[in-house]
Amino acid sequence: MRITKKEAARFILNHQKLLPSRELKGKNGIMEFINLVGAIQFDPLDVAGYNSNLVLQSRIKNFKASMLYELLYEDRKLIDGWDKNMCIFSTEDWPYFKRYREEWFERFSNRDVEIDKILEFIRRDIREKGPLSSKDLEFDTKVDWAWAPTRASRAALESMYFWGELIVHHKLRTRRFYDFADKYIEKEILEKVDPNKNLTEYFKWAIKRRIGAIGLLWNKPSDAWLGIHWMKSDDRKTAFQELIDGGEVLPIEVEDIEHILYIRKDDIKALYKTLSSSKVPSKASFIAPLDNLMWDRKLIKEIFEFQYTWEVYKPKEIREYGYYVLPVLYKDKFIARFEPKYNKKSKTLEIINWWWEENITLTKAMENALVKCFSDFMEYLGAEYIEVNGIDVLEKLVFNTNLVNKKLP
Repeated sequence: MRITKKEAARFILNHQKLLPSRELKGKNGIMEFINLVGAIQFDPLDVAGYNSNLVLQSRIKNFKASMLYELLYEDRKLIDGWDKNMCIFSTEDWPYFKRYREEWFERFSNRDVEIDKILEFIRRDIREKGPLSSKDLEFDTKVDWAWAPTRASRAALESMYFWGELIVHHKLRTRRFYDFADKYIEKEILEKVDPNKNLTEYFKWAIKRRIGAIGLLWNKPSDAWLGIHWMKSDDRKTAFQELIDGGEVLPIEVEDIEHILYIRKDDIKALYKTLSSSKVPSKASFIAPLDNLMWDRKLIKEIFEFQYTWEVYKPKEIREYGYYVLPVLYKDKFIARFEPKYNKKSKTLEIINWWWEENITLTKAMENALVKCFSDFMEYLGAEYIEVNGIDVLEKLVFNTNLVNKKLP
């Protein structure tokens, strides 16, 4: 099958529940989206909400962070775990990551005598006191840990978490409290054997999962393949060929793109539905920096002609745009990007800067869509005020429209 770039863009946005955006509802909508894409990425930076919340605010109508928190730590339908990076995915996916937990047990158990000798003390404390964080434990010895030297209590808790003995019971901001996994994960899920009997099956499952995380993906080196343990280039190519031969993924040619893209067989009906309609809703969305849509930024550049780099780790003097910048979608194209900052104490959303893409003309329909998008974004944050710092186009939106009667400080 051969399609145009515009059709590819519209299918990806439809798959991502961004065309139209903010149409899914409530916790059921969150589960529908996460089951579709497999996982969403968590990042501890909180500039205008955590990345995972930013992902969901663009898909879920009237999204509140409490919805995700409840699914994670009250309903236990979702779980914190390692996928592409630190992610959030369905608790029912627990068995598929068994080989990760086994790898981490081999890697971390008996690695450091300081960690090993406190494990039983930690188990006892959790049994007696309930969920604990590393700050609740008085083991201050420093150990050489996976990323950098850290307190033995933190290293021990993280070891037990990575090998599956503990889960994140809840969080206080980014502070993690741990408890035993078998208290919260149903026995049927906890003890289920890994559905993938060998590495080849695992690679095929992981490839389909990552294709589904975006909608369309190519068989070439990509950031979208990050976190698939043990998979090298030849492994990926072999697994891809088996998936193609088995009809589990289908090739899609896109005009002016050198590499073939692939779609899951289960998503082909959605592609045909996209191709059968030219209707594109006049809605705008603010996209998270680590959004599933952005997992392969080279693909985004090819299809949407939008170049994006997350610049949080760049020194200020060499950033092209800003520290924490969100892309802006309107209809089926990226029209701008902006740098927000939310002050929880004053309940003020500050727009530090706004950059239009080239050849964008602000129409009345676009203006209305942006007003609605800002309104929804402020509701998601709980913002009562907006500061636009002399940005002419945004001042016009604020002063010349009824931006849900939001006040300027």
